[in-house]
Amino acid sequence: MPQKIILASGSEIRAQLLRQAAIPHEVIPARIDEEMITAALRAEDAKPRDIADTLAEMKARKVSEKHPGALVLGCDQVLEHRGEMLHKPANREEAIAQLHQLRGDRHSLLSAAVLYEDGEPLWRHVGQVRLRMREASDAYIADYVERNWESIRHAVGCYKLEEEGVRLFSQIEGDYFHVLGMPFLELLNYLTLRGDLET
Repeated sequence: MPQKIILASGSEIRAQLLRQAAIPHEVIPARIDEEMITAALRAEDAKPRDIADTLAEMKARKVSEKHPGALVLGCDQVLEHRGEMLHKPANREEAIAQLHQLRGDRHSLLSAAVLYEDGEPLWRHVGQVRLRMREASDAYIADYVERNWESIRHAVGCYKLEEEGVRLFSQIEGDYFHVLGMPFLELLNYLTLRGDLET
């Protein structure tokens, strides 16, 4: 019988991906201080890829320690632009400023996933997508943020490609699931090889 899977994330889109793929799971968001951990890692000159991986691992480990026998999936996503990491906007003004910073330029999304079992890591993967944002006008960006604020306020980069945010882009190189915040095909391949998914 396949193991119970716990998603250690409050992300609705990640839970939706699992639901739509008919993967039974339970959602138990991990409570970690992401800002403090990220600040400590950046003080040590950690690369954005390593920060995403570490945050995903810490979420998986925290939930795994309380749920023996379960497969626990921790995920995290970071945005890198010209060597700088951008975070979820605190308010509309910050969202507008971030979109002004990104427009007409390329940036990367790094989506990490780590699977834990009984407090030990089993599998990990970090997927990367490169995106080019078109030269949107100041007026469009301001209107876009106003229209979509409730949706994008929890999104790194202030956009969701599955919604109006796709209009901000001229080019995307990489896996669409990585944009959504999970290396999903890689995860499915691993679970299939383990025998947790029917083929």
